[in-house]
Amino acid sequence: MNTFVHAPAKAAFPVFGTTAELLVADPDQLDLALRTLRAELDAIDAACSRFRPDSELSLANANAGTAVTVGPLLAEALDVAWQVAEASGGLVDPTVGAALVGLGYDRTFASLRPEGLGPPVTAAAPGLRSVDWAPARRRLRLPPGAALDLGATAKAWAADRAARLVAEASGCGVLVNLGGDLATGGEAPEGGWRIAVADDHRAPRPDSPVVCVHGGGVATSGTAVRSWERAGQRLHHIVDPRTGRNPAPFWRTVTVAAGSCVQANGAATAALVLGPDAPAMLRESGLPARLVHVDGGVVPVCGWPQDAPARGAAQ
Repeated sequence: MNTFVHAPAKAAFPVFGTTAELLVADPDQLDLALRTLRAELDAIDAACSRFRPDSELSLANANAGTAVTVGPLLAEALDVAWQVAEASGGLVDPTVGAALVGLGYDRTFASLRPEGLGPPVTAAAPGLRSVDWAPARRRLRLPPGAALDLGATAKAWAADRAARLVAEASGCGVLVNLGGDLATGGEAPEGGWRIAVADDHRAPRPDSPVVCVHGGGVATSGTAVRSWERAGQRLHHIVDPRTGRNPAPFWRTVTVAAGSCVQANGAATAALVLGPDAPAMLRESGLPARLVHVDGGVVPVCGWPQDAPARGAAQ
């Protein structure tokens, strides 16, 4: 039984072009937990960022066609990306890097300025079979012209890793929220972590629905926030690997709860790509989910609770 009677302590800071939010069940552990979280996210950024020219991932992309040896952290991130790609039947594919650049997403979203560019250049992702990845030796070789993007998996994986490490360091329950990808570690407060579900985690509405989570992860993928205009077209960061283009508009957001944030985020992203077939896919997987149609209609599946307004919840 959780013995803490305090309200969870909270801290937030910018990271990965979004916001990191940390909640700890024991307020006395906030400083230690925050230091642990920052150190972990700094290391992941140095390994996995597509927007840092000095990151391991950027160097591997720049050396497409040549075999490179990657560090343990990037190797783990690649293994996770491969697992999610296989679990999603290829709907979530890390080889969409060149496609994202062709759409104009070639830098952090905060610095994105695609308005003056021409029409997007799209091509199907080459797929995992085009990549030579030897996990045991940590050797990676991309085909010439290809690029990896770990945006669909690395942030959720970072949330899972960080929640586990911070909980171990602090000895109390924690929740890590990286721009809407949430992971829990340790023992949750009495009643669970209250999580508000919103189109934009930066600006939740007073009537946003709320759920209580005791473990695992929750992720929301959507097209309402990370979008931009290019040559008169509205584009966003969700790519269908089969075409290299944005999927046809159908769902505005998809929120999934699962045993890990990686599993939740992979299913949510795949659902956006699938469009009208997403509820059937989620029912088959047995994952509770809340899908919001572009017209605002809500479709809950697998026991996702009816919407209840948020009061003092994490977004």
